Amino acid sequence: MSLPAGASEARRIGGGDINEAFHVVLADGREAFVKTRGDAAPGEYQAEAAGLRWLAEPAALRTPRVLDLGEDYLALEWIAPGRLDGVGVEELGYGLARTHAAGAPRFGGLDGSDLDGAARFGSLQLPNEPAPDWPTFYAERRLRPLAWIARERGALSAQGIRAVEGVCEHISELTGPPEPPARLHGDLWSGNVMADAEGRPWLIDPSAYGGHREGDLAMLRLFGAPSERVFSSYQELAPLADGWRERVELYQLLPLLVHALLFGGSYRAAAERVAERYAG
Repeated sequence: MSLPAGASEARRIGGGDINEAFHVVLADGREAFVKTRGDAAPGEYQAEAAGLRWLAEPAALRTPRVLDLGEDYLALEWIAPGRLDGVGVEELGYGLARTHAAGAPRFGGLDGSDLDGAARFGSLQLPNEPAPDWPTFYAERRLRPLAWIARERGALSAQGIRAVEGVCEHISELTGPPEPPARLHGDLWSGNVMADAEGRPWLIDPSAYGGHREGDLAMLRLFGAPSERVFSSYQELAPLADGWRERVELYQLLPLLVHALLFGGSYRAAAERVAERYAG
């Protein structure tokens, strides 16, 4: 465990699967949320901090301000938790549309910044090097590396791994009309949308990169979006391309594979079923 210098009144709180988390008072009197882990990968918290700042740039959705940062801890402004109200749900949909539309310079990480390293999903690390187009990035930086890890760990059956490889082989036929790279949260399940005491949404714990906007939306659907109104609000500002419904599970394959590797169980069967659907 490591805390910022001068931090006091540390109180342990929930903070995810791999980090310890604390509510603390910093030396200057500000309240902070601190996540810490002794075996954090080099640059891990720097990348998260950069992702929070990058997502905040369009001023469409809130992210916690970074108050302090070290190799083995990240201190963020303390947000008193609450529950999304109706206005907050709509704000999330509109805000995601505007954040995605702010764009990214390429598909992948951002060269020359703290976002150009590996993408992290729990304890997993995936390559984030830029690719010339979205189908290439999704296949070669996300799906195929996960299939390789699954083969090494025995996390999927041989048939399941062949199915993921099959999806990669004809990915360009599956991903829909070309779009410019969107500014993605990258790990947008409902637990990474926090509500404050006033019912407004905040984005936390990003794995940010330039990608396809349908990826963020598909993941939010998979793990329990706050309301369908999120998606209808999004579509009011930024309608999705024709055929998007047929692509929802294609983009859910990424988080299903991640969860199959991290947690096994029913996620393995779900990932294999989805892979087989798109493998043809």
